[in-house]
Amino acid sequence: MTQAIAYLAFDGNCADAMRFYERALGGKLEVLMSGAESPMADQMPKEFAHRILHARLVLKGGGTLFAGDAPAHVPYEGIKGVSIAVDYETVEEAEKVFNTLADGGQVTMPMQPAFWAKKWGMLVDKFGTPWIVNGAPIPVN
Repeated sequence: MTQAIAYLAFDGNCADAMRFYERALGGKLEVLMSGAESPMADQMPKEFAHRILHARLVLKGGGTLFAGDAPAHVPYEGIKGVSIAVDYETVEEAEKVFNTLADGGQVTMPMQPAFWAKKWGMLVDKFGTPWIVNGAPIPVN
């Protein structure tokens, strides 16, 4: 089965971001591997060994989010042109996640009704990741 999985890049704060997402999204962080912990540890410059090479967060319902720190020698430009969309069965659950993700970030569209969900909203979290949170999605034909 083909599955699209978002792979987020960070600039040295991937571990903090993924621990935050684990709490905010109610998932399970299954992998958080630094350069020093990887099979490539002996090839990793010591000053970059703390950076995360690969993280995997498994979400309720089977969704997955991957992440890692961008290579230190590559200029980091942030996440652009994409948002991570998450759907929740209830408005209450969506609002809880939305408010948690918004803490320290910037709400770009407050939670409100839409034709595709009873409530939805947009934000950019404190790590620079854009999110779309949908509560009680409505089937659209």
